[in-house]
Amino acid sequence: MSSERISFKKTGYFSSLICDYLEEKSELKAFYHHFPKIENFENQIKEKQISVQEQSRIVLVDSLKQQYKDIDASDLTHQNIDALKQENTFTITTGHQLNLFTGPLYFLYKIVSAINLSKELNETYPSYNFVPVYWMATEDHDFDEINYFNFKGKKVQWNRESQGAAGELSLEGLEDIFKLYSKELGVSKNADYLRDLFSRAYLNHTNLADATRYLANELFKDYGLVIIDANDTNLKKQFAPFIEDELLHQKSFKSVLETNKDLSKAYDIQVNPREINLFYLKENLRERILFEDDIFKVNNTNISWSKSEILKHLREVPERFSPNVIMRPLYQEVILPNLCYIGGGGELAYWFQLKQFFNTVHVPFPILLLRNSALIKTKQQSDKLKKLNISNADIFLKRDAFINKKVREISNINIDFSSQKEHLEVQFKTLFKLAEQTDKSFLGAVKAQEVKQLKGIENLEKRLLKAQKKTLADQVSRITELQEQLFPGQSLQERNTNFSEFYLEYGERLIPNLIKNLEPLKGEFLILNL
Repeated sequence: MSSERISFKKTGYFSSLICDYLEEKSELKAFYHHFPKIENFENQIKEKQISVQEQSRIVLVDSLKQQYKDIDASDLTHQNIDALKQENTFTITTGHQLNLFTGPLYFLYKIVSAINLSKELNETYPSYNFVPVYWMATEDHDFDEINYFNFKGKKVQWNRESQGAAGELSLEGLEDIFKLYSKELGVSKNADYLRDLFSRAYLNHTNLADATRYLANELFKDYGLVIIDANDTNLKKQFAPFIEDELLHQKSFKSVLETNKDLSKAYDIQVNPREINLFYLKENLRERILFEDDIFKVNNTNISWSKSEILKHLREVPERFSPNVIMRPLYQEVILPNLCYIGGGGELAYWFQLKQFFNTVHVPFPILLLRNSALIKTKQQSDKLKKLNISNADIFLKRDAFINKKVREISNINIDFSSQKEHLEVQFKTLFKLAEQTDKSFLGAVKAQEVKQLKGIENLEKRLLKAQKKTLADQVSRITELQEQLFPGQSLQERNTNFSEFYLEYGERLIPNLIKNLEPLKGEFLILNL
């Protein structure tokens, strides 16, 4: 395996917010705490060490052990869970939805980023322990976002009715999905492994949370990954004071609105807060909690409480109160001895909205790290790219720009009229000077003529380029097909393709190679040649 790197900015697939963050632009300084550099973790450790209570660690470990009681975890994972009781142990956390069979490829990249950063920190700060954590988004409900994965250009989709929290969803209907997917896998040792893995995860468990825990553990248990389901009564008890504060004072709404005013001056806002950023959970129910006319209500239901009643209910069944996208990061940082959150660009965008809120409730704000991103090229694809003289910079171009650039390069006639346009602009500069010296009323006419002639040249260039594309249709088809393989649906491979496509070809070497090559603090997009 060989690898190359390109800046996130040059890929053209990342927002100005993320690119500015990676460049440490001053405009963003107010919206995060420590920038993700290895030396900055020292102060983050000190701050977090003060805030984490011993009892909180005990509750966390007890809950994790209960969650792992039926899981065949590695000795390293059990050691990491036990270590969380110690005051010198901290977590590096990433989170993700419960996508069917991991969903898109970046599920792996998130977890590998957490594993590799933990390893690097353990080497840099040997007097501390650092544990990689995958936070399962078991309380989410966006079933349409998680009920499928893409395999060899086909959508493997689980269609069924869905209500309530995703983690509690039964696995009804997945046997039919397994049969369809099994046929697509073909016949090989790696195909047999994938069949067995899917079957053991989804046909031998009763709900989506258990299936996802099993799957993630099987893929990453050799690296000591700890998987947490925060939809847990005892963990919610730890968070209950913050839930009560949210119900009574709506601090998140006020703080995030204020932050949004400042952040929106230069960037798009990812999420908007509600007055109460909590859901109410019951079987087949996940609805917003509202406060109207001095009564707390559950949206779209007849459930309601007075102030004293809802606080009593919170004490009795804290597990029924679920943080939304605004409160979930706080929940994570309250129950984990966490130093760093690793997420995609969209996730980091809403974390930037929360810094002031964390300050308001006196909880240390974690280091925010953009997860690793990668493009995997097979040897056959690499060879074709080389033969067609297509560079890494070329393949990241949007489709039209990519085709136009390559057609100009392979054409036997010059369809780049840049020099003609420059020559025309020089001529019109002379005409502008002449108009200035004679009659300024002619300046408008000169300008109109310049625009007309430049537009005429551009139209001619486009028509010739279009005609040449037809002449070179076979070459255009080949380069377009190759780009489509690497950027399916004109999107990043990692946002579309499922890991099983690559596991079919590379088997048990796939994840170790990702572990070897993904460097979380490098801050660059990785291109892997397998």
